[in-house]
Amino acid sequence: MEYRRLGRLEHRSSVLIYGAAALSEVDQDTADRSIQEALDGGINHLDVAASYGDAELRLGPWMPQVRDQVFLASKTGERGRDAAWAQINASLERLQTDHLDLLQLHGVGDLEDLDRATGPGGALEAAIRAQEEGLVAAVGITGHGPQAPATHLAALGRFPFATVLTPLNHVLLQDEAFRRDYEQLAQEVRRQDAGLLTIKAVARRNWPEAASAESGSGPTYTTWYEPYDDQERIRAAVSWVLAHPEITGLATAGDVRLLGMILRAERERMSLDDAATVLQTDPDAASPFVRMPW
Repeated sequence: MEYRRLGRLEHRSSVLIYGAAALSEVDQDTADRSIQEALDGGINHLDVAASYGDAELRLGPWMPQVRDQVFLASKTGERGRDAAWAQINASLERLQTDHLDLLQLHGVGDLEDLDRATGPGGALEAAIRAQEEGLVAAVGITGHGPQAPATHLAALGRFPFATVLTPLNHVLLQDEAFRRDYEQLAQEVRRQDAGLLTIKAVARRNWPEAASAESGSGPTYTTWYEPYDDQERIRAAVSWVLAHPEITGLATAGDVRLLGMILRAERERMSLDDAATVLQTDPDAASPFVRMPW
């Protein structure tokens, strides 16, 4: 496992960030096997959120034994100060810890949402209070959607977020507007020495609605997007993202069954050019943000 510096926080984070959304709907035994697989694979950065079903409850029993070995990040999706404050404290209780290494404003994907979260009485005030009281060591921001990089760039102009978690994959960067916004965000992240994390590395497209309707079956994975699930394309997708030196790490997909292939992909990386060649062989690849599930 490779480890990269998480900006000015100086933590050496594994380039694979454990995406605990995968634990949202699993039982404790399944969660235990997945968490152990992640730790055995060298992952030392865990990313969860209050809104990820039972994920915080599944991670909690592990904290007494591993808390000093992992970088623990959670998120609040609340936009008001008081609601966010209550959610931060509930997360600490569910995670069985007295502090987070990183608390992120969750799912901030457009300027209107950013205004709510960072304006007077917004969630950012609760995050700052939590930092001042020692409940969280640092504050970051995350978001989905085609406007996320531009929104996160604007966020860095309002507050010195220590980390940014924004989407990036081969298909998204082919869009000229998205690429321009992402490059500007990456430049500002470097200037502020923030940590740049990413999501949706192995997203292939939205789930095909017509196919599900015809077959009578729904998605085969718990991810809200259809992921790659063959080793060669997962290897290419992971390799492509991690070939970008500004990226500290990518969050693993939200289904425990994909973790092993992603771990293997990190170990067996290919060059950027070879990864792009593999990914270009999929004519059905598309942005997962064509249809958002919320």
